[in-house]
Amino acid sequence: MYLDYYGLTEAPFRLTPDADFLFMSRAHARAKAYMDYTVLSRDGFVVVTGEIGAGKTTLINKLVAELPRDVLVAKIFQTQLNETEFLQAVLTEFGAERFGTGKVELLNQINDFLIDMYRQNRRVLLIIDEAQNLSDKVLEEVRLLSGLETNKDKLLSIILAGQPELAQVVDSPRFEQLAQRVRLRFHLGALSLSETKEYIRHRLRVAGAGEREIVADDAFPLIYEYTGGIPRLINSMCDMALLTAYVDERQVVDEDVIRASIDELGWVPFRDRPTQRARRAESTNQAVMATPPPTVMAAGMAAVQLPSDVGDKVNRLYEFMPKMSAGLMGKMRLIEERLRELSDDLRRRQ
Repeated sequence: MYLDYYGLTEAPFRLTPDADFLFMSRAHARAKAYMDYTVLSRDGFVVVTGEIGAGKTTLINKLVAELPRDVLVAKIFQTQLNETEFLQAVLTEFGAERFGTGKVELLNQINDFLIDMYRQNRRVLLIIDEAQNLSDKVLEEVRLLSGLETNKDKLLSIILAGQPELAQVVDSPRFEQLAQRVRLRFHLGALSLSETKEYIRHRLRVAGAGEREIVADDAFPLIYEYTGGIPRLINSMCDMALLTAYVDERQVVDEDVIRASIDELGWVPFRDRPTQRARRAESTNQAVMATPPPTVMAAGMAAVQLPSDVGDKVNRLYEFMPKMSAGLMGKMRLIEERLRELSDDLRRRQ
């Protein structure tokens, strides 16, 4: 709709994972290098994690597009499968038209196929996206597949890509054997403010903008505040911003256009999104659970276990203390007053 108005040849901020638009931040470049190494060296498998919309799928598409012709790729994007369905899906991706229904038969068929590919000097890559959704039983099958090898080489290279929860799954005690087989791991974080600016301008150049400044400098901090540097969110906001500017017949997207776009989208700052608030709350809860039960040391007395509601007050006090900076002495007096209240409460209960 706005392409001709801005002299663009294609939409710069589509949400589809188009490898032609991939912006190679330092993190994306390193992650791709890890994946390239895993495939070309026949060296086990790599785990790549990242926030929702961080560009994992786009990066995978870029990897696949640049692989040599002797590499056979199987991509699994449907991860809500049981172990038998998963193995059947792998064989289907490898081009098998017939396969058994039993797990042992399926594993033997995959092993025979991989040995045949190895004899033909072909490398085989299995990519599993959204791997955080795999069940424990399917992850066990992934571990078994990672163990298929000759005396010198792995028969199958594996890339597991998923949201940050995937790292927690791999690190859990029940998957110790799987974790030991992981050769390389990398996390795709959000873009920085400067990278967000480069990302937007990169996509506009690819879409035909050349060196024209379609987005003003004062727009980038606000874009970053509301997207957190997540590429998918950046795309959504910038697409709305271009449409808003087009409707208002403005040649440049500035801070005012971004604010109008935010109102249209109904967004809150990135840190206030429900997922981010939930993660902060979870981190706080984990920290509190890891803190030993609070005690009060009275002069000449052993440590006294506090009642639960008093302990909650102490926990809140512990959370308050790291935030002290300016007005340190005043806040210390406030702490003393709170400790005195806790002591009086404890004395009354005893």
